[in-house]
Amino acid sequence: MAASKPVEPQGGTGLPRWQLALLVGTPIVLGVGAVYLWNRSRTKERKGAGERKTPEGSASPVQGNSILTFENGQDSFEELCYDSPLDRAQGAKNKGNKYFKAGKYENAIQCYTEAIALCPKEQKADLSTFYQNRAAAYEQQWTEVIQDCCQAVELNPRYIKALFRRAKALEKQDNKKECLEDVTAVCILEAFQNQQSMLLADKVLKQLGKEKAKDKYKNREPMMPSPQFIKSYFSSFTDDIISQPLQKGEKKDEDKDKEGEAAEVTESSGYLKAKQYMEEENYDKIISECTKEIESGGRYTAEALLLRATFFLLIGNATAAQPDLDRVINMQDANVKLRANALIKRGSMYMQQQQPMLSTQDFNMAAEIDTRNPDVYHHRGQLKILLDQVDEAVGDFDECILLRPDSALAQAQKCFALYRQAYTGNNPSQVQTAMDGFEDVIRRFPKCAEGYALYAQALTDQQQFGKADEMYDKCIELEPDNATTYVHKGLLQLQWKQDLDLGLELISKAIEIDNKCDFAYETMGTIEVQRGNLDKAIEMFNKAINLAKSEMEMAHLYSLCDAAYAQTEVARKYGLKPPTL
Repeated sequence: MAASKPVEPQGGTGLPRWQLALLVGTPIVLGVGAVYLWNRSRTKERKGAGERKTPEGSASPVQGNSILTFENGQDSFEELCYDSPLDRAQGAKNKGNKYFKAGKYENAIQCYTEAIALCPKEQKADLSTFYQNRAAAYEQQWTEVIQDCCQAVELNPRYIKALFRRAKALEKQDNKKECLEDVTAVCILEAFQNQQSMLLADKVLKQLGKEKAKDKYKNREPMMPSPQFIKSYFSSFTDDIISQPLQKGEKKDEDKDKEGEAAEVTESSGYLKAKQYMEEENYDKIISECTKEIESGGRYTAEALLLRATFFLLIGNATAAQPDLDRVINMQDANVKLRANALIKRGSMYMQQQQPMLSTQDFNMAAEIDTRNPDVYHHRGQLKILLDQVDEAVGDFDECILLRPDSALAQAQKCFALYRQAYTGNNPSQVQTAMDGFEDVIRRFPKCAEGYALYAQALTDQQQFGKADEMYDKCIELEPDNATTYVHKGLLQLQWKQDLDLGLELISKAIEIDNKCDFAYETMGTIEVQRGNLDKAIEMFNKAINLAKSEMEMAHLYSLCDAAYAQTEVARKYGLKPPTL
């Protein structure tokens, strides 16, 4: 289940990732696949914030908190004496409030309408309140709710309650774009401290992201990832027939007895040609050569199906990959290693599609048919981490290590699983044990770049920034073409030294090394949002969208892009901007 960037286990962070693009009022950076806050306290839910109550008793532009109260009226409305039109309007509003609380909404609407008619036009704050109260009384008459909220906002552009009510009504009318703009304004005005508005923003952004990704992903142009990404992907398998070099038996007949010569392939075998292209890193020709083998019913049909499916997955075409994987899995006479590998890849695909039950079934089946395959346990361990089942993940990594003691990757990922468990469980002694484990891994496997990278992420958690930086330097020394490492090192500079220039320089270097690194564009976009460069941020997010390797990842990126776009509209309409770096 190799990926271009680490993934946070579910429940590992309380923040929806769209907040990175909306900016939570606090500079944020990504690392360890989690969200690191330079000031964590701003994101905690404020105590005392509750459900908004309606209607209001007095005009309230920007509220100090989200609880709005009623104004107590006199027992007998008729006995009150009002000297001015505004007093009479307030009296009508107070009477409307009583009706509203009693659930007599038609009567409340009449009173609020009277208040609107009586109120002097120059009393914009009060008039805005009357419109908002009438909007509340309209209940599910969404068109009328929106109309009155529009009047309220026109009179008082920073009227939180009217903006939020209009957002909810727009959502009911399935107008997600304008709903998002309104709730974004509310979030900014409330400094991202109100759970209700944040949940609505999160909900709408996810819906928009899924809708856009479904259409875009279906019609996207498949794109081959960088050679570094492909090599990294295949390196996560150690018991994989299709990624092994050409064997002696696969050479031309006249070459079989010639030791040490480069393999040559027969004209008739598309699969063997594809394998040769693999060795040459000529990846674009592999799918077509595998197709020739499959269509001819050649000797290597099962291998060709699996190799073609693998490259379909790499270019992000899961729809084309699944039938090939299904065929291999159902070939009872095929090599069990091929079937197990197909199950691992289909299980990983299901996990990307957020189908954990199907994913787990495939991994379990792979373990049943090939009990001594270390790849099964290694990749199932990664799945368990994603499902936050750390104990089971550690058990799988242990099984992988038992079968293949030299598996540095499994050793490092086991340490990381133990570290995350100790860190989230706030167990300092276990944290230290895990950190000691990382030291042991990098001592025994000094050539394993992943070991240094995972250790660096744990060190960043512990705010040992200098040592984390050294670990990233080791990664770069071992894998100078791995763009993801430069992104993480860049993020470290932001968190450690608040060095924006160096951080951006390193992320730009990542893009220079691999212009198909979606993680680099996503991170650059996030930083540009925080700098207030929203147009640049949207450009970066769109580049990442075009490179997304799954529909789920694309949906997430659309959420970030839509959040940034909504912020540009809010700035244009209301002059609202969160603090910037």
